[in-house]
Amino acid sequence: MSTKPTGHSEAVHYTHGEIMVVMGALMLVMLLAALDQTIVGTALPQIARELHGLNELSWVATSYLLTSAVVTPLYGKISDLLGRKKVFLFAIIVFLIGSILCGAAQNMMQLVIFRAIQGIGAGGLMALVFTIVGDVVSPRERGKYMGYFGAVWGLSSVAGPLLGGFLTESLSWRWVFYVNIPLGALALYTVIQKLHLPIHKIEHKIDYLGASLLSLSVVSLLLATVWGGGTYAWASAQIIGLLTSAVVFAGLFVLAERKAQEPIIPLRLFKNDIFTVSSVLSILSGIAMFAAILYIPVYQQLVLGYSPTKSGLMMLPMVAGMLIASIGSGRLISKYGHYKRYPVIGTLLLATGLWMFSHLGLTTSPWLLGLWMFTIGAGLGLFMQVMTLAVQNSVTRRDMGAATATVTFFRSIGGSLGAAIFGAIMVSRLTVHLTELLPKGVGGSIPVSMEGIQSGAVNLHSLPPSVAHDIGLAFVNTFHDMFLIAVPFALLAFVMALFLREAPLRTSHEPIISE
Repeated sequence: MSTKPTGHSEAVHYTHGEIMVVMGALMLVMLLAALDQTIVGTALPQIARELHGLNELSWVATSYLLTSAVVTPLYGKISDLLGRKKVFLFAIIVFLIGSILCGAAQNMMQLVIFRAIQGIGAGGLMALVFTIVGDVVSPRERGKYMGYFGAVWGLSSVAGPLLGGFLTESLSWRWVFYVNIPLGALALYTVIQKLHLPIHKIEHKIDYLGASLLSLSVVSLLLATVWGGGTYAWASAQIIGLLTSAVVFAGLFVLAERKAQEPIIPLRLFKNDIFTVSSVLSILSGIAMFAAILYIPVYQQLVLGYSPTKSGLMMLPMVAGMLIASIGSGRLISKYGHYKRYPVIGTLLLATGLWMFSHLGLTTSPWLLGLWMFTIGAGLGLFMQVMTLAVQNSVTRRDMGAATATVTFFRSIGGSLGAAIFGAIMVSRLTVHLTELLPKGVGGSIPVSMEGIQSGAVNLHSLPPSVAHDIGLAFVNTFHDMFLIAVPFALLAFVMALFLREAPLRTSHEPIISE
C-alpha cells in the first residue's frame, strides 16, 4: 500500500501567540475529558436514588471506562491515516452528543449506554490532544507547553468533585453532564477556526480485524478487574474465563498486527526501547497513581468526616505540587534539553508519598496530610507528561499518532487496573480488619462494598462512639495495607525510569503539508 505524501511538502510555522491560542483550545478539551472522570463521582449517590439503580451504579463509570480505553489506540492510528483535525473534531462532537444524552437519561440503563457513547468521544480527546501538541511544537519546545497540560489534569482532580457537588446540590445531577456543552462548544469553535494542523496524508486502510481483537482483549481484562472480588470471586469460572480470553485475544491481536498493512498498534514501535520503556512506565505509574487520586478523598470523608466539598478543597496541596512540578520541569526540559531525570525523581517522590500515607491515623494533622499530598503531587507532576514527550521525540511523523495514543492507552489500562486492584484490596482488607476489631456480629451489619462506600452508607459519625472508633480504626488499617501495597508499583516505575534512554530533543519537525 502506498504511503507517499500527496501534494508538496511544506512545514507549518506558528508564532508564539498562535501557539497559545491553539494550546488554550487543547487545554480546554483536555479539561473536558479529565473533568468528566472526576465530576460524576460526587453525583452518583443522587443519580442512584433518582433513577432507582444502585445495583447498576458501578456501570455508569465502567461503561465510560471500557469504551474510552478501547478506542484510544484506534484514534491515534486513524488520525495518522485520515488527518488529525477531522478526527479530533469527530471526537469532540461525539463527546458532546454523549454528554447531552447522559443529561437527558430517564433510567439507569439509558445512562449506562449514553456514558459508553460519551467514552467513545473521550478516548479521542485524551489521545489526540497530546498528538496535536506534537504536531504544533518541536520536541525541544514541547516540554514547557506540556507542563501546562499536567497542571490542567491536576486541577481537574480537585475541581471535578467540587463542581460536581455544587451542581448536584444547587441544580441537578444532570448538570454534571450539561456543563460540558458550553465548554465543548467553545473548544469546537476554536479548533475549527484556529487549528491548522500539519498532516502527512497517506492512502488508508483501517485494520478492522486488529481493532476487534484488541477491543475484545481489553474488554475482557477490564470486566475481570471490575467484577473480580465483588460480583464474582477471583477464582470463579467467570473471572478465570475473562482473564483467559483477554490473553487469547491479545495473542491473536499480535498475530494479526504482524500481517496487517496498516496495524492499529505497529509492532515495530516495540523495537524502539524508549517507546517500550515508556509504555511499561505508563502502566506502572497509572496503577500507583490511582491509589492516591481515588482513595485519599475516601479517607478524608469516611475517617475524618469531611464533606465531599471539603475533601476536594483539602486536595489542593496535591494540585499545588502537580502545578509547580509539571510547569517547572516542562520549562527546564525546554531550556536544557534533558528529560530522564524527571521521571526518575518523580517516581521516587511518588513512592515516598505513598509510604507516608501508610502511616495515616484516626486524627492525622491536616498540615501533615498536606505535606504528604504535596509530595505525591510533585512526584506525579515531574513524570506524567515526560513519557509522551520522550516517545514523540523518538518516532517518525508517520507513527506520531499511533505512538502517542498507545502510551495514553497503556496509562489508561494502568489506571483501570489500579482502580480495580486497590478497590478489591480495600474491600477485602476492610472485611478482615472489621472482623478483628468489632464485637462478634456487628461487622456483618456494616456495609463494606464499594457501592456502600460510594453511597455514604458507612457514616461513622452517626454510630455509637465505641463502634465508630473501631470502624474508623479498621478503615485506617485498611489504608495502611493499601498504600503499602502501592509502594512497590511506584518503585518498579522508578526502576523502569532508570532504563529510559535519553535522546537529544529535536528542535524542528519533519517537512509536512498543511491541513
